[in-house]
Amino acid sequence: MDHFPGTSWGKPRDDSIDPYATFPVSSAKHLNNKQSFADGVQHTQQPIVTGTSVLGIKYKGGVMLAADMLASYGSLARFKDIRRLVPVGEHTVIGAGGDLSDFQYIQKVLEARMTEEVLADDGHILKTPQIFEYLARIMYNRRTKGNPLWNSFVVGGIDKATQEGFLSYVDLIGTTYSAPSIATGYGSYIAQPLLRKVLDDLPNGHLDLTPELARKTLEESMKVLFYRDARSLNKFQIANITVDGVEISEPIQAPTEWAFAEGLRGYGAQTQ
Repeated sequence: MDHFPGTSWGKPRDDSIDPYATFPVSSAKHLNNKQSFADGVQHTQQPIVTGTSVLGIKYKGGVMLAADMLASYGSLARFKDIRRLVPVGEHTVIGAGGDLSDFQYIQKVLEARMTEEVLADDGHILKTPQIFEYLARIMYNRRTKGNPLWNSFVVGGIDKATQEGFLSYVDLIGTTYSAPSIATGYGSYIAQPLLRKVLDDLPNGHLDLTPELARKTLEESMKVLFYRDARSLNKFQIANITVDGVEISEPIQAPTEWAFAEGLRGYGAQTQ
């Protein structure tokens, strides 16, 4: 360490050595004229605060999305009032799983894009497919730079003219697809079969699905996820997108039953 900084005042720095002995000079990564630690320590590829599953299902006349309100700090259930369903425009909702800071960045980017559209005042508005394509391009662009946004997004909306629902998915490497039902994260293993079963039992699939049954299916799926997913919470929201606009519910809690656990060996204070 340089104990006599006064002797070097007014002289150019030589960053081929580390005056603070942070790490051995032989292993230093800055043996050029760049300043030490100029780029700081990067943690963008190590998500810390994350959200879990997002569910989506199409029904006759609209689309519904569901996501719980938990943001986990590692494995700690840290933040329990995080809204992961956000409206974009008049007939679009985006649900986000994965890193919450990257989701906040995406929110700002989309808000700026929508503001530009309003200021243009050219008579055109971005519809759900266009918003989804824009989001997909952002995700793929960041992936090609080797610095992806660690999220999986479900985009739901409806075309006001045709009254046709739109439901699509994009992840951190830019993979996209559309389907009548979508689930991300752990929900793709646990909840997706439940959503598909409801649609498969109907003659015309989602075209025969009523809003009441769609909501009941999402609530049941969120309850199952709370039972099975250690990163979930029994506090969730449901977004309903129709030609009339977007409606995002207040926090909902599904009724649960844990009394059966007393009969399980190894649970609680049992001694045998």
